[in-house]
Amino acid sequence: MKLVIQIPCLNEQDTILTTLNALPKKILGVDKIEILIIDDGSVDDTVQIAKKWGVNKVVSHKRNLGLARAFCSGLNTALDMKADIIVNLDADNQYCADDIEKLIEPILNKKADITIGTRPIDKIKHFSPTKKILQKLGSFVMKKVSGANVDDAPSGFRAFSSYAAKRINVFDNYTYTLETIIQAQRKGLNIACVPIRVNEDLRPSRLVKNNLSYIMRSVITMFRIFIIYRPFRFFAFIGVLMLFLGAFLGFRFLYFYLTGCGQGHVQSLILCAILLILAFHCGLLAIISDLLAINRKLLEDIQFNLREKK
Repeated sequence: MKLVIQIPCLNEQDTILTTLNALPKKILGVDKIEILIIDDGSVDDTVQIAKKWGVNKVVSHKRNLGLARAFCSGLNTALDMKADIIVNLDADNQYCADDIEKLIEPILNKKADITIGTRPIDKIKHFSPTKKILQKLGSFVMKKVSGANVDDAPSGFRAFSSYAAKRINVFDNYTYTLETIIQAQRKGLNIACVPIRVNEDLRPSRLVKNNLSYIMRSVITMFRIFIIYRPFRFFAFIGVLMLFLGAFLGFRFLYFYLTGCGQGHVQSLILCAILLILAFHCGLLAIISDLLAINRKLLEDIQFNLREKK
């Protein structure tokens, strides 16, 4: 059983050594542990420090592509390294590396395909009250959107079986945390949540620059993911809504026309026609997007089969 711990990095020279030194050397049930660094366009000494420490492999992006792309590069490289389990760990030493053993246990026992480390949000001292509320609110919304019972959706401390890693595709450039949950649920992958510990804050978060920015990016991400993975439901809902509004205005005009008061309500008839046309187009979009979703699923199945043959 081979475990690959992937660590996405962007200018982490001040924290990477602390993170690497904290990694476990042995884990029960694991025969081999290898460390993978994904350098997402660092311009400091992160890579040099990691290589001197003795990491097994470094993948470098020529420029900064973002956390989601670094995560995907890590998964693909870890699969090429013949990993049976892949753990994603932040380079800022936010998560307690000793809990990796606890994190991968459900996968080792064949009880889960993906595990997510659940942080003790209320007990994290460097989280402001506002951030704690936002973290909980985000997880609650993700439960409703995805249908997955995940307690800490934004947590980046995750483990994937090789099977799950081969099934995952991330389209968003901002973060992988939300999209992978929805994908896992849609593809029938089992998700388990594991309580984990966190360390003292070594640096401010780069993903969350401010609360307003984080809310806006997260809302846009969830909205976009919903359209990608439930396109028929999205466009059909809008189409039905417009159909009912158009029908209401149409019957309203007809009522006034039959009662001899139709002269002053021509605008309602025009708006009714516009809404009905838009409803028709939304219906077409729902059908086309559903066909595209089926096509994407077929392509993902082909991709999975190619990954399996490697």
